[in-house]
Amino acid sequence: MRLQHRLPDFGEPWRPSRALIAVPLGLIGLIVAVDLLTAPNIHLGPLLVVAPTITAVFAGPRLTALIGALAVAAQIIIGVFHGGLWTSNHQAQIIALVVITLFVVVFRSVHEGHERALNQARWVADVAQKVLLRPLPAHLGPLRIASVYVAAEAGAQIGGDLYAAVRTPRGARVMIGDVRGKGLAAVGDAALLLGAYRAAAHRDPPLPRLVAHLQNAVYSEPEEAEEAEEPGAARETGAAREAAKPEGTGRTGQPTGDTPAGERFVTAAVLDIPDDEQVLRLINCGHPPPILLRDGELTELAVKDPALPLGVGGCVTEEDYEAETFPYRDGDLLLLYTDGVVETRDADGVFYPLADRLRAWRETDPQRLAQRLHSDLVAHAGGSLDDDVALVAIERRPA
Repeated sequence: MRLQHRLPDFGEPWRPSRALIAVPLGLIGLIVAVDLLTAPNIHLGPLLVVAPTITAVFAGPRLTALIGALAVAAQIIIGVFHGGLWTSNHQAQIIALVVITLFVVVFRSVHEGHERALNQARWVADVAQKVLLRPLPAHLGPLRIASVYVAAEAGAQIGGDLYAAVRTPRGARVMIGDVRGKGLAAVGDAALLLGAYRAAAHRDPPLPRLVAHLQNAVYSEPEEAEEAEEPGAARETGAAREAAKPEGTGRTGQPTGDTPAGERFVTAAVLDIPDDEQVLRLINCGHPPPILLRDGELTELAVKDPALPLGVGGCVTEEDYEAETFPYRDGDLLLLYTDGVVETRDADGVFYPLADRLRAWRETDPQRLAQRLHSDLVAHAGGSLDDDVALVAIERRPA
C-alpha cells in the first residue's frame, strides 16, 4: 500500500455546474427588476458589472463574454424604460459596462492560459514522480510492504526523501534515504541515487559492494575522485572513516545545524533480506536506525560502526563497508523511516514520539501501521508537515 498526496486529474477541464451559472443570471434579472420598479432618479444599472465579474471566477472567457453581453442588453433595457438610450447618463453606463466586460474577458483568457501551462507542468511532474519514485510492490517474496511518502514542498509529490526495493535471486534489497535539504532542490540528488541503486541492486552484488557503488555515484568532487583512484592512494576504513566525519555531523553521521551549506550528501540505510535465513543485513550510512517490532517489543537496529553519509569522504571500495546482521523472523515487522518523522513538532515544539506510539499501538500489519502512523503524524504537526517524510513498513511472512 502506498499513501501519498495526489494531484487532481489534469486531463479533463473543470466545468461549472448549472447552479453556479444561475448566480450571475439571477443577479441580472434581480437588478433589472428592482431598477424598473424604483424611481427614475435611482440608477441600479451600474451594479450589472457584478455579473461578468462573478462569472470569471468559475467560468472561461466565452461564458464570461456571454454573461457580459446579457448584462449590456439588460442595461439597454433599463435605458429604454428610464428616459431613452440617448441620454448621456445611460450612454456612459453602457460604455463603462462594455469596457469592464472586455477587460474581465481578456483577464480571464490570460488566466486560463496560465492555468493550462501550470496544469501541463503538474502533469509532467506527476509523470516524472511516477518514474522516479516508483510505488513499492505490496509483496516481495515472503515480505509484505506498505509505504508512505509526503513531500513538504507545496504542490510537489516528491522531495529529498526516497525509497526503493528490488527482488534478487536470493531475496530482497531495500533502501531508504534522505538527501540533505528538502523539496524540489533535492530531487536531482534523489534521482541520481535511485538510478544508481536500480542499476546495480538487481545484479545481487555483495551488500558492501552495492553501497560502495552508491557512494561513488553520489560523490561529486572529480578532482578528489581522481586522486583516490591513483595507484597506491590511501583509502579510508574503520576508525579512519570515524575520524574523517565532517564537522557538523552527529554520532551516526547525520547532519546537524552546523553542516556547511555547500556540502552534498545523502543519509541512507541499505538492507539485504535473504529468503532462506531469518536475518537481515544492514549498512547504515548516517540514517536513523530501523525499528524492529516483535511480540509488542521494540528494538532499534543500531549498527556498531555507522558509515559516513553517501557523498562524504571520497571514492571507496567494498572493503570500506561491513554489513551487520540482525535477527528478522517470520511475523516480525520492520519500520524504515526518514528523520522527517521523528523531527516533526507539534504546536508546542514537542518532537513526534515515534517509539512511544509504536509501543502503544502494538500493530502487526504493515498497511495498518502505515495508515495509522501517517494520520497521527499529520495530526501531531497540526495538518501540514515542514519536512519531507518517507516510511516503509515490512512484515516477514513464512516463505
